[in-house]
Amino acid sequence: MAKSKNSVTEYRNYYLPMNFPVLLLSGEHWRISDVPSGRQHFHNCLEIGICHSDSGYMEFFGEPFPFRAGDVTVVPKNVPHTTYSTPGTRSHWTYIFLDSRELFRHILPPAWEKFELYTHTFQDYHPIFSRDEYPHIYTLATAAARNMEEQKFGYQFSVTGLLLSLYIEILRIQLFKSNDAAVPGAANQKTGTKQEADYALVIAPALDYIEENYMQQFSINHLADLCHWSPTHFRRVFREIMGMSPLDFVNNTRITKACNLLRSTNDSILNISGAVGFCSLSSFNRTFSKVMQVPPRDFRKQIQQSDKNSESQSILEYSGWMYPEK
Repeated sequence: MAKSKNSVTEYRNYYLPMNFPVLLLSGEHWRISDVPSGRQHFHNCLEIGICHSDSGYMEFFGEPFPFRAGDVTVVPKNVPHTTYSTPGTRSHWTYIFLDSRELFRHILPPAWEKFELYTHTFQDYHPIFSRDEYPHIYTLATAAARNMEEQKFGYQFSVTGLLLSLYIEILRIQLFKSNDAAVPGAANQKTGTKQEADYALVIAPALDYIEENYMQQFSINHLADLCHWSPTHFRRVFREIMGMSPLDFVNNTRITKACNLLRSTNDSILNISGAVGFCSLSSFNRTFSKVMQVPPRDFRKQIQQSDKNSESQSILEYSGWMYPEK
C-alpha cells in the first residue's frame, strides 16, 4: 500500500540552547486527547515522555502500540509518531527533549557515536518502557524531570548525569534485547506499514547529513544521492514530508545554529555567518531576517537583554510544539 497523498507528517523543530540542550514540557495542561490527530509528527531531537495517568496508544507508521500510566516512551529524532488516549480519558504527560550528541559531547568518547539511536534502525527499537518491567528507566526519567522543574543548585549537572544514565540504559536494552520483541515494524516487514515507514524515513540520511555538515557547502543533488532518489523526486518528497524545500530546511538549520552562537559567544556576526555555512554576510543577514523576522544584530541585543532578566526567557527556546493537540 503506497503512502496516501493526503497523509500529513508534521516536522516539529525545537530550539535547544547549545550550553544545555534540554527542554522540559510539563504541567496539568499536558493532557493528551482521546481523538487521534490523523497525522504523525517527528522532532529534531530525542523525545522522552513520562505517562502519569490513564492509558492509550502511540502510533508508529500507522501501527498502534499501547501505553499506560507509569510508562516511559523514548522516541529518537526523525521518527514519525503520534499519541492519543483511551476513549473517555485524557492521559497526563511530562516530556523531556534533548540533543544527546551535544549534551554528552564532552562526556562520551567519539567511538560511542555508532551507538546512537538512529532512525534507520527504528524497526528494531523498543520505544515504550513499562515501570513494572523497567523500574530504573522510570526512576531516572522522573528524577531528571523533577530536577528540571525545581532547578535547584547544580541542577544542570544533575540532569546531565541522570539523562546520561538513562541513555546508557536504553542503549543496553536496545543492544541486548531479544530479537523477537514486539516493536514497531517487526511484525509487518512485508506489509504496507513497512512501506510507509520506508517512505517516511527515506530522507533520514539527508537530515542526518545536514545536521552534521550544515557548515559545509553541498548541493541538493548530493542530498538526493544519499537517499537514492533523483533530485526532482527528492525535492518533491522532502517538501511533502517536511513542509518546506530542502534548501529552506538547510538554511533554517544554519540559522538555528547561528542563534546558539549569537547567544553563547562574542564572535562577530561575520565570523558566525561563515561558521554556519553562509558564503557572504549579506546572504546570512537576509536569510536570518527572513527566518527570525529580525536582523542578527538586533537578535543578539534582545537575547542579551533577555538573559539579564531572570524571569525572562527567549521565545526561541519554546519554538515548537508547546501545547498538546486538542
